[in-house]
Formats: sequence, structure tokens, C-alpha cells
Amino acid sequence: MARLRPVDFEDRLTLVEHLDELRTRIVISIVAFSAAFALCFWQNSRLLDIANKPLPGHLTPITFGVAEPFTTTVTISAYAAIVISLPVILYQAYAFVLPALTTREKRVIVPFLLGVPILFVAGVVFGYFVVLPAATKFLLNFNDNQFNIQIRARDYYSFVITVLFAVGVVFELPIFVLGLARLGIVPSSKLRRNRRIGYVLVAAVAVALPGVDPVTTLFEMGPLMLLFELSIWLAVLFERRWKARDAAREAAFQAGDF
Repeated sequence: MARLRPVDFEDRLTLVEHLDELRTRIVISIVAFSAAFALCFWQNSRLLDIANKPLPGHLTPITFGVAEPFTTTVTISAYAAIVISLPVILYQAYAFVLPALTTREKRVIVPFLLGVPILFVAGVVFGYFVVLPAATKFLLNFNDNQFNIQIRARDYYSFVITVLFAVGVVFELPIFVLGLARLGIVPSSKLRRNRRIGYVLVAAVAVALPGVDPVTTLFEMGPLMLLFELSIWLAVLFERRWKARDAAREAAFQAGDF
């Protein structure tokens, strides 16, 4: 019988049971995505209104193919469904790899897993309300007296999805830096000493992220710089707590209180 609850580290499952559990997790993820997709497709007009809002009021996306309105709507609905069902999918992935984690590893990983969707959604919100309006305003007004500017729906929505995804990934920087600090790969002291090198790397990442104009690049670079600096001080704060907690556990272990 397939397990719906997470498997404990002490549980011993056969290969068939592991495969059965994997199938169950995949099915649950597909059901969650399908339900989210059905909801998004049902409300596709609202999704398109939300996606079109950063555009100037006199512009509306146009289509050139017979099937393009349908395929574009399906694509937008699918991406929105991924965002909505992401917590369920991440939980199913976590539940499947849980048997490989000890109790200590769970305490380390779970807070990071909780932070991933929260920071990603925060990045998407920032990208939608800050980055997209500035980028579309700059791009659509650049040499506008030399062009008859029309916006193809497929290209515009691809641009929106790319920018929002890129900004969402940018906001994961604290998780990445804290993870490196928690694993001891890059301690906070080293981050502070090499802050300038870090800023250069952050700028290089911002340039490499999707964005065809300097405005989008700058709006991606700004949060990256701030998040990098915030990550350094968060690493300093959490390292002190981690060391104190590990020392307390070690003392309790030495005293036989475990």
C-alpha cells in the first residue's frame, strides 16, 4: 500500500516499496498541478488581465496565428499553475527524500525548504510591481517615434514569465548563502572579508540573468546586492545561534543526557 505520510529515517523499505512511494508522490504532484491548471484556465481572462497590466493603457497584445490565442492562454495557465502547486510539489519531493535524512539533517534542511517558496513568491511580487513596469516603460518608449509599436502576445508573455522567474530566482540568494554557511563551505567571516569579490560576482550574475535592457538588469542587480549584504549578516547571526546550539547539544551528549 502506498504511503502518504513521510517515511521515517528508521523505516526500512524494499525497492518495490520505494518505487510505489515514488509513484504516489508523482501522482499527487500531477493531481495538484492539474487542479491548479483547471482553476487557472477557468480564470484565464483574469490571468491575462494581470499579465497585461504593466503595459501602457493604449497597447494590447496581438496574435498572428489561428491557434495562437489558445496556445498562449494554455501556456500562461500552465505557468500560473506551477506557481500555485509549487508548495505541494516541493513537499512531495521532501517527503520522498526524507528517509535519507537524519533527525539533525531534517532540522537543518526544513527551514530552508520553507524559505524557498516564500522568497520565490516575494521575488515574483517584486518583479511584477517594480521590475516589469519599469522595463516595459523603457523598452516601449525607446525610439517610439521611429516605430509603429505593436506587441505580439506570445513574445510579451514570454518576456513577462522570463523576468518574473529570473527575479524569483534572484530572491533565493539568502537561502543559497545561508546554506553554504550552514554546511561550513563559506563561513560568514570569509564572506565579510571577501565582500567586494562577492559584489563583483553578484553583478556578473545579474548581467547573465534574462533581460534584454539595462533597466531590467539594474532592477535585478539592485535586489541582488541588497540580498547579498543581508545574507552576510544573516549568516553572522545564524552562525552564532548554530554554534551555541551545537555546543549545548554536545555538552548534553557528553553528560549522557540524550
